[in-house]
Amino acid sequence: MKGLKRITGLVVFAVVLTVASSTSVSAQGILADILKRMDDNNKALKSLKSDLKMSTYNPQINETDTKDGMVQYLPAPTKEKISIRIDWSKPLVEHLAVVNGKYIMYRPHISQAIVGSISDSKGAGNAGGALAFISMNRAQLKANYDVTYIGEATVNGSTKTWQLKLTPKNAGSYREAELWVDSNGMPVQAKVVEKNKNVTTIQLTGVQRNATIPREVFSIKPPGGTKIVQG
Repeated sequence: MKGLKRITGLVVFAVVLTVASSTSVSAQGILADILKRMDDNNKALKSLKSDLKMSTYNPQINETDTKDGMVQYLPAPTKEKISIRIDWSKPLVEHLAVVNGKYIMYRPHISQAIVGSISDSKGAGNAGGALAFISMNRAQLKANYDVTYIGEATVNGSTKTWQLKLTPKNAGSYREAELWVDSNGMPVQAKVVEKNKNVTTIQLTGVQRNATIPREVFSIKPPGGTKIVQG
Protein backbone atom coordinates (compact mmCIF):
# COMPACT_ATOMS: atom_id res chain seq x y z
CA MET A 1 0.00 0.00 0.00
CA LYS A 2 1.38 3.36 -1.06
CA GLY A 3 0.27 4.93 2.20
CA LEU A 4 2.36 2.62 4.30
CA LYS A 5 5.46 3.58 2.34
CA ARG A 6 5.17 7.00 3.98
CA ILE A 7 6.48 5.31 7.14
CA THR A 8 9.88 5.38 5.43
CA GLY A 9 10.19 9.03 6.40
CA LEU A 10 10.01 8.08 10.04
CA VAL A 11 12.28 5.08 9.97
CA VAL A 12 14.98 6.66 7.86
CA PHE A 13 15.05 9.57 10.29
CA ALA A 14 15.29 7.13 13.18
CA VAL A 15 18.02 5.32 11.28
CA VAL A 16 20.09 8.50 11.18
CA LEU A 17 19.90 9.02 14.93
CA THR A 18 20.13 5.37 15.92
CA VAL A 19 23.25 4.79 13.89
CA ALA A 20 24.77 7.75 15.69
CA SER A 21 24.35 6.02 19.04
CA SER A 22 25.01 2.44 17.98
CA THR A 23 28.05 2.66 15.72
CA SER A 24 31.23 1.40 17.33
CA VAL A 25 32.99 0.31 14.13
CA SER A 26 36.75 0.19 14.56
CA ALA A 27 38.31 2.88 12.36
CA GLN A 28 41.34 5.11 12.17
CA GLY A 29 41.83 8.82 11.67
CA ILE A 30 38.92 10.91 10.47
CA LEU A 31 36.35 8.11 10.58
CA ALA A 32 37.12 7.37 14.23
CA ASP A 33 36.77 11.07 15.03
CA ILE A 34 33.45 11.36 13.19
CA LEU A 35 31.98 8.31 14.93
CA LYS A 36 33.07 9.63 18.32
CA ARG A 37 31.41 12.99 17.62
CA MET A 38 28.24 11.20 16.54
CA ASP A 39 28.25 9.08 19.67
CA ASP A 40 28.79 12.12 21.93
CA ASN A 41 26.04 14.01 20.12
CA ASN A 42 23.58 11.19 20.49
CA LYS A 43 24.32 10.63 24.17
CA ALA A 44 23.51 14.30 24.82
CA LEU A 45 20.41 14.27 22.60
CA LYS A 46 17.17 14.19 24.62
CA SER A 47 14.85 15.45 21.91
CA LEU A 48 14.90 16.99 18.46
CA LYS A 49 12.70 19.28 16.36
CA SER A 50 13.55 20.15 12.79
CA ASP A 51 12.23 21.16 9.41
CA LEU A 52 12.27 18.17 7.11
CA LYS A 53 12.50 17.52 3.39
CA MET A 54 12.11 14.05 1.92
CA SER A 55 12.59 13.09 -1.72
CA THR A 56 11.97 9.64 -3.18
CA TYR A 57 13.36 8.91 -6.63
CA ASN A 58 11.88 6.08 -8.69
CA PRO A 59 14.29 5.25 -11.55
CA GLN A 60 11.77 2.92 -13.21
CA ILE A 61 9.57 5.88 -14.12
CA ASN A 62 12.24 8.57 -13.68
CA GLU A 63 10.15 10.56 -11.19
CA THR A 64 10.95 12.18 -7.85
CA ASP A 65 8.34 12.70 -5.15
CA THR A 66 9.26 15.55 -2.78
CA LYS A 67 7.62 16.35 0.57
CA ASP A 68 8.21 19.19 3.06
CA GLY A 69 7.30 19.22 6.71
CA MET A 70 8.47 19.19 10.31
CA VAL A 71 9.69 16.34 12.51
CA GLN A 72 9.66 15.94 16.30
CA TYR A 73 11.58 13.08 17.89
CA LEU A 74 12.23 11.53 21.30
CA PRO A 75 15.02 8.91 21.18
CA ALA A 76 14.96 5.50 22.87
CA PRO A 77 17.08 2.35 22.77
CA THR A 78 14.51 0.28 20.83
CA LYS A 79 11.93 0.88 18.12
CA GLU A 80 9.16 -0.01 20.59
CA LYS A 81 10.04 3.02 22.72
CA ILE A 82 10.93 5.78 20.26
CA SER A 83 8.44 8.56 19.57
CA ILE A 84 8.41 10.33 16.21
CA ARG A 85 5.95 12.68 14.59
CA ILE A 86 6.10 14.15 11.11
CA ASP A 87 3.68 16.83 9.96
CA TRP A 88 3.88 17.15 6.20
CA SER A 89 2.80 20.51 4.78
CA LYS A 90 3.64 20.09 1.07
CA PRO A 91 2.41 18.95 -1.38
CA LEU A 92 -0.40 17.67 0.84
CA VAL A 93 -1.08 18.00 4.55
CA GLU A 94 -0.52 14.65 6.29
CA HIS A 95 0.27 13.70 9.88
CA LEU A 96 2.35 10.65 10.76
CA ALA A 97 3.37 9.38 14.20
CA VAL A 98 5.07 6.37 15.74
CA VAL A 99 4.82 5.77 19.48
CA ASN A 100 5.00 2.61 21.61
CA GLY A 101 5.61 0.48 18.53
CA LYS A 102 2.41 1.66 16.83
CA TYR A 103 1.98 4.05 13.93
CA ILE A 104 -0.83 6.20 12.60
CA MET A 105 -0.91 8.21 9.40
CA TYR A 106 -3.79 10.68 9.13
CA ARG A 107 -4.71 12.12 5.73
CA PRO A 108 -7.27 14.88 6.29
CA HIS A 109 -7.74 15.56 2.56
CA ILE A 110 -9.39 12.14 2.14
CA SER A 111 -10.59 11.67 5.74
CA GLN A 112 -8.51 8.52 6.18
CA ALA A 113 -6.18 7.20 8.88
CA ILE A 114 -3.91 4.17 8.44
CA VAL A 115 -2.93 2.44 11.68
CA GLY A 116 -0.75 -0.54 12.50
CA SER A 117 2.24 -1.98 14.31
CA ILE A 118 5.84 -1.24 13.38
CA SER A 119 6.68 -4.91 13.98
CA ASP A 120 4.25 -5.84 11.19
CA SER A 121 5.40 -3.17 8.74
CA LYS A 122 8.33 -5.15 7.32
CA GLY A 123 6.28 -5.87 4.24
CA ALA A 124 5.17 -2.28 3.83
CA GLY A 125 7.04 -1.06 0.83
CA ASN A 126 10.64 -0.09 1.57
CA ALA A 127 10.29 0.33 5.33
CA GLY A 128 11.60 -3.08 6.37
CA GLY A 129 15.28 -2.61 5.56
CA ALA A 130 15.49 0.73 7.31
CA LEU A 131 13.74 -0.66 10.39
CA ALA A 132 16.61 -3.08 10.89
CA PHE A 133 18.82 -0.22 12.04
CA ILE A 134 16.52 0.75 14.88
CA SER A 135 16.48 -2.57 16.71
CA MET A 136 20.20 -3.39 16.40
CA ASN A 137 22.59 -3.02 19.30
CA ARG A 138 26.26 -2.08 18.93
CA ALA A 139 27.52 -5.62 18.43
CA GLN A 140 24.86 -6.36 15.81
CA LEU A 141 25.56 -3.20 13.85
CA LYS A 142 29.30 -3.83 13.86
CA ALA A 143 28.72 -7.38 12.70
CA ASN A 144 26.30 -6.45 9.92
CA TYR A 145 27.50 -3.15 8.41
CA ASP A 146 30.70 -1.76 6.93
CA VAL A 147 31.09 1.99 7.57
CA THR A 148 33.44 3.96 5.33
CA TYR A 149 34.39 7.63 5.07
CA ILE A 150 33.58 9.16 1.67
CA GLY A 151 34.78 12.75 2.16
CA GLU A 152 33.68 16.30 2.93
CA ALA A 153 30.45 17.64 1.46
CA THR A 154 28.19 20.71 1.72
CA VAL A 155 24.51 20.17 2.54
CA ASN A 156 21.76 22.70 1.86
CA GLY A 157 24.25 25.10 0.30
CA SER A 158 26.07 26.06 3.49
CA THR A 159 26.34 23.27 6.06
CA LYS A 160 29.75 21.59 5.96
CA THR A 161 29.57 17.87 6.65
CA TRP A 162 31.41 14.57 6.50
CA GLN A 163 29.84 11.93 4.29
CA LEU A 164 29.72 8.27 5.37
CA LYS A 165 28.65 5.13 3.55
CA LEU A 166 26.99 2.16 5.30
CA THR A 167 26.99 -1.13 3.41
CA PRO A 168 25.05 -4.15 4.70
CA LYS A 169 27.23 -7.24 5.08
CA ASN A 170 24.19 -9.48 4.66
CA ALA A 171 21.18 -9.43 2.35
CA GLY A 172 18.53 -6.85 3.17
CA SER A 173 15.84 -4.78 1.48
CA TYR A 174 18.30 -2.05 0.52
CA ARG A 175 21.72 -1.84 -1.06
CA GLU A 176 23.36 0.86 0.99
CA ALA A 177 22.84 4.01 3.04
CA GLU A 178 24.75 7.28 3.30
CA LEU A 179 24.89 9.81 6.14
CA TRP A 180 26.03 13.44 6.16
CA VAL A 181 27.28 14.49 9.60
CA ASP A 182 28.04 18.06 10.73
CA SER A 183 30.95 19.17 12.94
CA ASN A 184 28.87 18.64 16.09
CA GLY A 185 28.28 14.99 15.21
CA MET A 186 24.65 15.63 14.19
CA PRO A 187 23.47 13.68 11.12
CA VAL A 188 21.71 16.28 8.95
CA GLN A 189 21.05 14.20 5.85
CA ALA A 190 20.50 10.52 5.08
CA LYS A 191 20.04 8.53 1.87
CA VAL A 192 18.86 4.94 1.47
CA VAL A 193 19.20 3.04 -1.81
CA GLU A 194 16.82 0.10 -2.07
CA LYS A 195 17.41 -3.11 -3.99
CA ASN A 196 14.99 -1.92 -6.69
CA LYS A 197 17.22 1.19 -7.00
CA ASN A 198 14.63 3.56 -5.49
CA VAL A 199 16.42 6.28 -3.54
CA THR A 200 15.01 8.05 -0.47
CA THR A 201 16.81 11.13 0.84
CA ILE A 202 15.94 13.03 4.02
CA GLN A 203 17.39 16.42 4.96
CA LEU A 204 17.08 18.22 8.31
CA THR A 205 17.32 22.01 8.57
CA GLY A 206 16.77 24.42 11.45
CA VAL A 207 17.59 21.68 13.94
CA GLN A 208 16.57 22.35 17.57
CA ARG A 209 18.31 19.95 19.93
CA ASN A 210 16.80 19.18 23.35
CA ALA A 211 13.73 21.33 22.81
CA THR A 212 10.75 20.69 25.09
CA ILE A 213 8.35 18.26 23.39
CA PRO A 214 5.25 17.20 25.37
CA ARG A 215 4.36 13.52 25.09
CA GLU A 216 0.85 14.39 23.89
CA VAL A 217 2.38 15.72 20.67
CA PHE A 218 2.70 12.12 19.51
CA SER A 219 -0.99 11.37 19.92
CA ILE A 220 -2.91 11.87 16.67
CA LYS A 221 -6.69 11.73 17.09
CA PRO A 222 -8.57 11.96 13.78
CA PRO A 223 -12.02 13.58 13.97
CA GLY A 224 -15.25 11.63 13.83
CA GLY A 225 -16.13 10.32 10.40
CA THR A 226 -12.52 9.48 9.52
CA LYS A 227 -12.14 6.09 7.82
CA ILE A 228 -9.73 3.90 9.81
CA VAL A 229 -7.68 1.46 7.73
CA GLN A 230 -5.60 -1.32 9.24
CA GLY A 231 -2.08 -1.34 7.77
